Amino acid sequence: MRFKNKVAQSRNFELLTLGFHGGVGTVTGSRFLLKADKIWSLIDVGMFQGLKAHRELNWKKPTFEPSQINHILLTHAHLDHSGYLPRLAREGYTGPVHCTRATSELTDLILKDSAKLQEEDAAFANKKGFSKHKPAEPLYTVKDAEAAVQLFRVVDYEKWLDLGRGIRVRFHNAGHILGSAFLEIIVDSNGSQKTIIFSGDVGRYDVPLHTDPDPMPPCDILVVESTYGNRIHEKGSIEDQLKEPILKTFKRGGMVLIPAFAVGRSQLVTLILRRMMKSGDLPEVPIHIDSPMAVKATSIYSKHLYDHNLDDDLVDDGRKRLFPDNVQLHVTPDESKQLNQLKGPRIIVSPSGMLTGGRVIHHLGWRLPDPKNLIILVGYQAMGTRGRALQDGAEVLRMHGREIPVRAEFLNLHGLSGHADQKEMMRWIKTSGRAPKEVFVVHGEPDSAAVLAKHIRKAIQAKTHRPRIGDEFDLNSLSTT
Repeated sequence: MRFKNKVAQSRNFELLTLGFHGGVGTVTGSRFLLKADKIWSLIDVGMFQGLKAHRELNWKKPTFEPSQINHILLTHAHLDHSGYLPRLAREGYTGPVHCTRATSELTDLILKDSAKLQEEDAAFANKKGFSKHKPAEPLYTVKDAEAAVQLFRVVDYEKWLDLGRGIRVRFHNAGHILGSAFLEIIVDSNGSQKTIIFSGDVGRYDVPLHTDPDPMPPCDILVVESTYGNRIHEKGSIEDQLKEPILKTFKRGGMVLIPAFAVGRSQLVTLILRRMMKSGDLPEVPIHIDSPMAVKATSIYSKHLYDHNLDDDLVDDGRKRLFPDNVQLHVTPDESKQLNQLKGPRIIVSPSGMLTGGRVIHHLGWRLPDPKNLIILVGYQAMGTRGRALQDGAEVLRMHGREIPVRAEFLNLHGLSGHADQKEMMRWIKTSGRAPKEVFVVHGEPDSAAVLAKHIRKAIQAKTHRPRIGDEFDLNSLSTT
């Protein structure tokens, strides 16, 4: 790389490294550690999900010393970027967690819900005796999550935060979910600078609810996600994909079950369905959002409707509203159980989006064996999840110790992902006034990362790296240590 005054910079920061402790070779567990002498900044602290080999990493001792970290910089609230924080705090981290206000509110919600679900799943496994662990235990508890969220420190978009020793960070709107950000970190050294961009998750262009991602500032080093690095989202209308299958399901008296992430996706799906009903493309039927977390997330979204990273096209009846009519919100377990006794036609939206846990698993157990019903997947499905198995044509799904036959109709909805696809990612990278010379391609399965890296090399002539877990790069010389 070409940096001005490189000798002085190296002398000022004898240690300037970037370590990869998750979020490489997979789409989960993002954890990137920037060390500048004694100032250690951890960018994201995600939970591993999906394959058993990945999930087991959550139970291992961190590959760095938590007490030595000075700052955590959180790009957004999703579990694959925030979900390990309570465990890390239990392991000894006591410093600040810097994030936007909306991210702090959503992450508070998500971590406490994650902890509650883990406690409930462990208790259920112990009651039914199907866990291999005796007794089954949660990765962390609600008490751990409550302690972790006390570490949040809110930062505003576009304002510099001083991390000390000539290191500063600025949060930019990433367009992925409410509050999401990509990070611009500048390391000053005797008048010269290195600029490092961490993409977090980059959102879509020209989609409902969330605004486009901000342009990428000029940088020297880019750490970029590659979730859809080898794919292009289909351009067909979301409404056209939904209309016919849902109408057929309603005609035969069936239920539509939509597993959707509680934060962002549940709100977006419900918004689209309500607009289709209002336009007459679908008949008026009840939409049930069944999740305490999704209900609370909807409230947080409503609180932030006038933030600059939510679209202006949410105006209804002269004011901004998400979905004013015929949407029923369910919080208590009894309300959730009552849904299983209701007949169609109606729609249930319930997390989790990859069918890894939560109330949707109980709904799936009820609805999956009946061919009258329709299951709609509306986002990325990681390897090892029930959602991926359903996507790949599984004839049975295992849940709560039982094998459930797959007889319901299945629809894999395209184009609703909150992640930029390959073309959109390249579009975002090219918004930089100065293309990076070095790019680390992360947060994607191997094929996705490899394809995106190839496109980056061709488009901007940057040197690309696809790190493995445990790799650490010297940013002064970019040699692997």
